[in-house]
Amino acid sequence: MPKEPSNHTDDVPHPYAGRWIARLEDRVVGQGGTPDQALKAAQAARFKEKPEISYMPTKNELDFSPYLEQVSSDLPKKSTAYLTGGAVRDALLQKAFDDLDFTTTGDALKLARKVANSLGGAYYRLDDETQSGRVVLTQEDGSRNILDFTKLRAADLENDLLGRDFTINAMAVDIRNPRALLDPLGGMNDLIAKRLRACSDTAFKDDPVRILRAVRFAAAYELHIVPETRKLMRKAVGNLPQVSPERLRDELFRILSSPRPAASLRALEVLGVLPHILPELTDLKSVSQSAPHVYDVWEHTLHTLENLEVILASLAEEYDHDTARNLSSGLIVVRLGRFRKQISEHLKTELNRDRSLRALLFLAVLYHDSGKPETQTIDASGKIRFLEHERIGADIIAQRAKALRLSNPERDRLITILAQHMRPFHLAQTGEAPTRKAVYRFFHATDKAGVDICLLSLADLMATYANTLPPDTLQNQLGVVRVLLEAYWEKPEQSVSPAPLLDGKDLIKEFKIKPGPLVGQLLEVIRETQAAGEIKSRDEAKKFVRYWIEKQGG
Repeated sequence: MPKEPSNHTDDVPHPYAGRWIARLEDRVVGQGGTPDQALKAAQAARFKEKPEISYMPTKNELDFSPYLEQVSSDLPKKSTAYLTGGAVRDALLQKAFDDLDFTTTGDALKLARKVANSLGGAYYRLDDETQSGRVVLTQEDGSRNILDFTKLRAADLENDLLGRDFTINAMAVDIRNPRALLDPLGGMNDLIAKRLRACSDTAFKDDPVRILRAVRFAAAYELHIVPETRKLMRKAVGNLPQVSPERLRDELFRILSSPRPAASLRALEVLGVLPHILPELTDLKSVSQSAPHVYDVWEHTLHTLENLEVILASLAEEYDHDTARNLSSGLIVVRLGRFRKQISEHLKTELNRDRSLRALLFLAVLYHDSGKPETQTIDASGKIRFLEHERIGADIIAQRAKALRLSNPERDRLITILAQHMRPFHLAQTGEAPTRKAVYRFFHATDKAGVDICLLSLADLMATYANTLPPDTLQNQLGVVRVLLEAYWEKPEQSVSPAPLLDGKDLIKEFKIKPGPLVGQLLEVIRETQAAGEIKSRDEAKKFVRYWIEKQGG
């Protein structure tokens, strides 16, 4: 019978930390990732003797959610349950985690239902064939914890873990002994060595979406994908069309929500994944651009993505001064730092419960110049132009949103961002601060997407010039963005959404205008003139209408 973990607290890690060892007296005669592996290793050399099996704890004790105690309490005595996957990995890294995955030798659905009742959560039956159930626990602040339960998918835990994606996700703990790691595939050592290694040679053939997951984990945890695993990924790329659009979409959004999305997109492009998930982006490669652009369209897109990462980090509520590592990000902090809280709240807006607005914005960045290959022309002077690339790009993203099965609000937001993303540049070209009328027209065309467009415009400008960006050009663009955001968040009643002075009934009753499109047109003219500060009262609005009608000849 394996012994409980010993109290190993030395500052220097024990050579067998996180491993199970087999002892004969004071001599270690075998070790492994599980008690069974340690026993077999010992028996290979000392098959006639019966060793003592014990666990050597890691330097930092594994710490898990208190929900484990409730699951253990609800678990039938004859059953065993394991906590597996990301929660174990993140516990080793001492990272916070919200979701827990359990696998059990007993009835997973029955256990999930019982836990839901005990914790006051919602129970969902996910899959009868695999016996998968989910418990959703909603907290007072609206956040959710998800506890997933499945039946052991093999004859034993080791073979169950062997069928998973990567060794760093194929670790477990018995919930009745959660301090002792079960690591038959060496995931802890891979985590320490920053290696990403597939659990088996069939990992990507079994589930091609794991190719995207590998790229995401490598970027998020700064891991090196070992050559053997990278080779398996390349070999399985052709199987991606077999994956449902929904699963590809969900993994793509996880990539865009994770750290270093630009690095992930570069990896996906090198692996040949993009034609299967974002095929329009392959057309951006080698599309040349004239000065002041320093990159072709594809490299410009990736640098825009990288710059947006820096901008959002610089304007995050929990600001790290080391983030402003260059003049551009420093100027952004100085000019726009006052909007940290508003930007953070804006990015938390839910267009879809399962996908973040932040990730949607990064998708918009990826496609913001997707219309350029189709619109590229060269004029008599040799200058390359892309007239109306915004309109073509909006059409392209509409089709991609449909293919990814995005919701209508997500699709509409993407279309607006792409169709209007050049407006801040046009405003900056005047060399003056936007007028109140210009501010009104901007937000009338963009609505809430105006904030996204402001952020994109800065990342776009920085990627256009790269290290050649003149400080006064950036200052000018920042001035425009500051005026727009100030109007949107601090003075909306002035030029973004002024309270109506007249309504349609007023126009019909007082000016004998027949119901129809003219009423809406005139109301918009009144609203724009009001936003410009040219009319401020109901009486002034009526005078304006009389003048407008006379001017129109009737």
